Amino acid sequence: MLVTRERPGELAAKLTERGATVIHVPLISVAEPSDGGAALNEALSNLAAFDWLVVTSPAGSERVADAATAEPGVRLAAVGTATAGVLERRTGRPVDLAPAVQRAQALAAAFVAQASSPQRVLIAQADIAAPTVAEELRRAGHEVTVVTAYRTVRLEPDPAAISDADAVLFASGSAVEGWCSVFGTSAPPFVVAIGPTTAAIAHRFGLKVSAIAADHSLDGLVTALERLLSESR
Repeated sequence: MLVTRERPGELAAKLTERGATVIHVPLISVAEPSDGGAALNEALSNLAAFDWLVVTSPAGSERVADAATAEPGVRLAAVGTATAGVLERRTGRPVDLAPAVQRAQALAAAFVAQASSPQRVLIAQADIAAPTVAEELRRAGHEVTVVTAYRTVRLEPDPAAISDADAVLFASGSAVEGWCSVFGTSAPPFVVAIGPTTAAIAHRFGLKVSAIAADHSLDGLVTALERLLSESR
């Protein structure tokens, strides 16, 4: 099974537990923002001025964890369980808000439902992240500051790396874009997307999706693959 994330991490562990052989073909790497992290450092040095710190990826969690540890009064929100898990391990405290569905829209909806008064929110995200969370929170009346936590650099793996794989799992739309920029519409027999947004991006690039996870999480992604393989036998 092909995993395209920068680090195999939780997804690879879940697949290995179920007996799969994982082939790691990273399509992106994480680098310092174009300003060397100046804007992020400035925002984090003033973290006490915010009510919430929101992160949208495991890499973002790693970048903000030290500051979040030093400011225990600031509440934490994360897009999905994987991002929350990294933040919790690094800070030693639970995340206050993390929707089970690992989508920006789900986090924004959960935040708006929970916050009864305007909140001061710092969002730390990738340079290529969609503005979904910030836009939804601002629309709901919250004061939002967005800062680039890291820069996403595309990699170009050897096309031969995909030749022996039975399936590829996409946990984000950016992973699909990275895949298609290297491999076009060539793919293993089974292509599984974590949710409809990721699948829509695949369709836009002409990549055929075999299954979409009903539960838009890493567990849901693995379950969708297992069901697909079972049905194909």
